[in-house]
Amino acid sequence: MEPIYDVEVLVPSDRMGDVMSDLQNRRAIIMGMGSTKGFEVINAKVPLAELNRYSTTLSSLTSGRATYNMTFASYEQVPSDVQDKLLKAYEDQDGDE
Repeated sequence: MEPIYDVEVLVPSDRMGDVMSDLQNRRAIIMGMGSTKGFEVINAKVPLAELNRYSTTLSSLTSGRATYNMTFASYEQVPSDVQDKLLKAYEDQDGDE
């Protein structure tokens, strides 16, 4: 099981594509989009493990013009391909010791 967070990102319109691509690379599930006060709003569910250093990446992608907030949503089953990678990494690490 892994923690899943609701993430809301406020991003300038001209950087929307870059931020969407980055979120999808982080195994995000886009729940909806909208706009408010000159910004695009992206609502997504993202595993906590994929949010490591997200603030730095978001700042880099948008030249510091985007903000985000995150709230715990639930625990969900880890996808089997990710489980396989984690088990392989654990076995390799355990074998080195």
